[in-house]
Amino acid sequence: MTDKTRVLIVDDHPMVAEGIRAILETYDDLLVVGTLSNGREAIDQVEALDPDVILLDLNMPQVNGLAATEMILERRPDTRILILSMHDSGEYIATALNHGAMGYLLKDVPTEEVKRAIDTVMAGSLYMCTGAAASLRPSLGFGREALTSREQTILLELAQGRSNKDVAVALDISVRTVETHRKNIKRKLGISSTAGLTRYAMEHGVLQGTGTGR
Repeated sequence: MTDKTRVLIVDDHPMVAEGIRAILETYDDLLVVGTLSNGREAIDQVEALDPDVILLDLNMPQVNGLAATEMILERRPDTRILILSMHDSGEYIATALNHGAMGYLLKDVPTEEVKRAIDTVMAGSLYMCTGAAASLRPSLGFGREALTSREQTILLELAQGRSNKDVAVALDISVRTVETHRKNIKRKLGISSTAGLTRYAMEHGVLQGTGTGR
């Protein structure tokens, strides 16, 4: 067995993908499991390649980065996705996070920052490069419908990676009830994936004190 973090690079510009690969392969604790050129390939091959982290370009042919993020996370909700992009607008970044990405990197970041981003999301935290964080701040006013106390409790459970069945057992309610609450939470927050719920919970302090780090 290996403790190396498995990384998949998905970018439709071969020089970009191979450049990132060359950089990441210099780190002993990383294993690049492949470079792909579009979102469709990533969706089709994610099970076989089994990545821990995917560096995913936002604008690609066939299936773009946002759609690919959603579909990959439906299949493999524990996968950490870092969006790679030239776009630094707050709307792009907020949309990527709401689709379930755990981080956002502009393509002109220093090489060591890519490694830092991978380590951060592997530790369970959100990562924003400096340029992205500055652009995102004005867009973070997700003024959504308030969650009930029960929904907040269930959000905490789901954000820690627990299944609907696990939550139902823990709270002594039916799986169907959990599913209903989950749908309502996603609707109220405008979030479409479990990873997006986790990101929201981290950003808004829901996960504070739950011991996500060591």
